[in-house]
Amino acid sequence: MTSTFTTAESPFKQDNTASNKCGVTLMNNQVGAVVAEVMTGQDNVTVTHLPSMIRVDAINRMDFVYDDISEALGEEPGYFDQAEFEENMSTHYGRMVHLDDRTIMFANPEDAAEYIGFDLTASS
Repeated sequence: MTSTFTTAESPFKQDNTASNKCGVTLMNNQVGAVVAEVMTGQDNVTVTHLPSMIRVDAINRMDFVYDDISEALGEEPGYFDQAEFEENMSTHYGRMVHLDDRTIMFANPEDAAEYIGFDLTASS
């Protein structure tokens, strides 16, 4: 008698399709909580509070506007900047572009082309 075994399909299988999402992980501290609060009001942004971190994920694009975050922190415009952002962020996925007044996260690198000087035209 021969037995035939089948294995259930893994829920963790590889999937190469684009998610059209981008995101960051923030420290779960006073500054991270305020940044998450500011981002909660944006379209297409999902904020997930976890015990040791805060996930901020978006569909397509999200902007961390420094002066909006400075104001929410009770600080003067210009207080929150790229260095403060980097200090409170532990990881990210998607293309990140730092500007003087904001950090922009893009799900698709092509959408960031104008900011990073990438030419999308095919060459022969």
